[in-house]
Amino acid sequence: MRSCSAPGKMILFGEHAVVFGKPALAMAVDLRVKASVNVSDQYSVNGHPMRARHHAYISAALDEAWDGPPLSVTTKSSIPSGSGLGSSAAVTVSTIGAILAERGQFDAERVARKAFEVEYLVQRRASPTDTSASTHGSGILVSPDRLDGFLWRIEKGTQEWNIHHCDVRKLTFVVGYTGVHAPTGPLVQKVKEFVESDAEGRKAIDRIGEIVMDGADAVAQADKPRLGALMRENHSLLCELGVGHPSIDKLIESCSEMCYGEKITGAGGGGSIIALTDAPKDVSEAISAVGGRPIIVRVGGSGVLVERQ
Repeated sequence: MRSCSAPGKMILFGEHAVVFGKPALAMAVDLRVKASVNVSDQYSVNGHPMRARHHAYISAALDEAWDGPPLSVTTKSSIPSGSGLGSSAAVTVSTIGAILAERGQFDAERVARKAFEVEYLVQRRASPTDTSASTHGSGILVSPDRLDGFLWRIEKGTQEWNIHHCDVRKLTFVVGYTGVHAPTGPLVQKVKEFVESDAEGRKAIDRIGEIVMDGADAVAQADKPRLGALMRENHSLLCELGVGHPSIDKLIESCSEMCYGEKITGAGGGGSIIALTDAPKDVSEAISAVGGRPIIVRVGGSGVLVERQ
């Protein structure tokens, strides 16, 4: 049996702007998925027969990385589903990692490439941000340009993403899940239409791109006041782009006095916020009090790892 674990991720800066060729910054969180693979007489997932419809990411991972006899796949996750913390990417990365380790071909860049292909196949549209963050760990900067700290480049059709290492000091965030699920596609299309038709939208996207680069420096320095100010500015710009929601406002208002900064993470329209704080317990209680679901995370840990048997 081979086992791998991979972390979830948190997007700190760059949502929506990355669609327009701007950079994005994501960091690994200290919640992980562990996947184990074992040669078996039939394909199964957690003791049940594998069905592509119900085990889409694992099924696609096997198609992408395995050509041997049937495998039994076992997963264990500490990442809440639907939290915006990259549970599907971590499942994909850990499964691909375990398969490649079984084949004696484990390599981080190979894992990242194959995991991206899996997410792209399942979602029909994807960037390598989540899967590369889960593979590399620490922090990653996704940019259209090749910069210092370059790790690998991933291409799909006419699109190209350069993935870079980003230093991350110890920082504590509280993720607040609103309980409101909003499909990503319509939100992306809404922002696209606004940016293409309104100069203020284009200006907001350009400024978010600048914030990403400033934010990468603030993260590396663990400059929490500066980081918090950038988070709040980025949040205001996302609201200008039309992806805010009353449920998000409620969570932010509940905890802002105890935080350096807080913002939407992900597509918006509901979903989750992230709050940078030195008082995670108090912030969690405040979020819970207004109906949100808090998750305390620390960022910057290890990426995909082959586990000892």
